[in-house]
Amino acid sequence: MTLAPATDLRTYNELDAVRGELLDVYAEVRAPLLHLPNYAVTAFGERLDRHGCEPGFVTVLAYAGDYPVGYAYGNRIEDGDRYWQRTSPAPSHDLTSHPALAVKEIGVRPAWRGTGTARQIHDTLLDGRDEQYATLMVNEAAGEGKVHALYRSWGYEDIGHSQPSPASPRLTVMVRPIR
Repeated sequence: MTLAPATDLRTYNELDAVRGELLDVYAEVRAPLLHLPNYAVTAFGERLDRHGCEPGFVTVLAYAGDYPVGYAYGNRIEDGDRYWQRTSPAPSHDLTSHPALAVKEIGVRPAWRGTGTARQIHDTLLDGRDEQYATLMVNEAAGEGKVHALYRSWGYEDIGHSQPSPASPRLTVMVRPIR
């Protein structure tokens, strides 16, 4: 891994101020997959709008100057949330009995991959949260398994699988303590 280029990390709790920038970065990050219905920019925009209205929404964008180079966003989930209901096998009560931060998306433009930028964005997203756990879903095929391995190196452990929508691939649900 090379050293991360100088980036300015900015945190937002309102989607409106950065929605366009998130869509632009997403389109480049997911360019090879945009022909698939679940990965289309319009599908991402619909998910983003829904997530942006959910409790505890937060997004972090990394900028090189004024140019957005990566992002992550998530929101707070509680026991009984559809996120947990779609996880199989059902997660333990120890995980679901406390609010968790669901990291819904992480993306870094190709030129900034391998620089530590994704980790900086991720850690900033988790910084200062009062939830005990962070959880995310990953397509095990992403990056030929490298993305899944990366999340494991960040302390995430597999706990089950989920298919959030009929158009979505089967995803691995992962969790880690925030502190």
